[in-house]
Amino acid sequence: MSKINFSLTASINEVKDLIREIGDTNTIAVISEPGVGKSSLLAMLAEDNGDQWRKVGDDFPTDKYDYIYVDCPVKDMMDVAASIPNHASKTLEYYVASLFKMGSGKPKYIMLDEAFKSPKLMQIIYTRLMLEKTVGDEPLPEGSHIFITSNNATDGVGDSFAGHVANRITIVHMQKPTHDEWLQWATKNNISRPLRAWAAMTPKAFKSYLDSDQTDNPYIFKPSSTAKSFVSPRSLAKASPIVDKRDKYSENALTVALAGTVGESAAKSIATFISVEKSMIKFNDVLDDPTGVKVPEDVATQVMMILEAVDTLTNHDDLNKYMKFVNRMKSSEIQSIFFTMMFRNKPKIARYNTEISKWATDNHMIM
Repeated sequence: MSKINFSLTASINEVKDLIREIGDTNTIAVISEPGVGKSSLLAMLAEDNGDQWRKVGDDFPTDKYDYIYVDCPVKDMMDVAASIPNHASKTLEYYVASLFKMGSGKPKYIMLDEAFKSPKLMQIIYTRLMLEKTVGDEPLPEGSHIFITSNNATDGVGDSFAGHVANRITIVHMQKPTHDEWLQWATKNNISRPLRAWAAMTPKAFKSYLDSDQTDNPYIFKPSSTAKSFVSPRSLAKASPIVDKRDKYSENALTVALAGTVGESAAKSIATFISVEKSMIKFNDVLDDPTGVKVPEDVATQVMMILEAVDTLTNHDDLNKYMKFVNRMKSSEIQSIFFTMMFRNKPKIARYNTEISKWATDNHMIM
């Protein structure tokens, strides 16, 4: 059996582009450690194609493709296809499960999630789907794309497959997103502001155990560790509703719930960021007096404030005012977070803003 362990890696957006462009000719196996975004690829591809994607539901007439999620470890033979007796002809007829929407006639995007954790018999069935783009005996419509997700061999979760299969597919090792990449996604998806502030100031939480010098990193997944909760892009997203509803329960309950989601070290650190909310200067107070209002000394407070501004700013005049306040901050790192987040998440008001353009010119070495 082959184990998957590559040193060359691609970002999640690069992986998505590969699936979109060559997934109709090459079955792509996306390999990474837990929680880094593999399962989000199907929705990302649907968005790229201008389609709607849902795990459960009927066909959508406006969609160009059918988007099919297969949770491989929990499927058995009857969930994919089966031979059914035809009593009139005294033969067996092959019926494909409705999961694959073969009656729609549309090409498919099929995600075989955790395919190499499925039972051996099911791996044989998935192998024909991967290599021949055939469900049972029924070929998929032309233009269909198939991709697989799985884990690194070094993750220690039992992913392995036959060598002759590896030679017929394209294996792509997907890297973890950086804190900056995750922050961009989190802002677009309304992830809790204290979590985003913590991520902005804690880049080591986005390191991989495969990186050098991570033995003492208290936040990340490590195969050798017995800890079940750790920081990943997925677990941080799961932590968001816990933080958003913090007024509904005690501070201790909040910390305990966070510890069970992102690990104890991260929970205690995130709680510190939550506590600084009380020292934040109100957004409107900054706009009223951007050159006179006091700039908080605490870096965590500054990060929380600029993230609030990114969420709230809607026009050039207010952005110009807020830039005057940001320019008074001593940390060029904090200023660069504000600039890049504005440019990526509010490009219509940031791209042609004179204050931001001047800052970018003055700080081009940082950028």
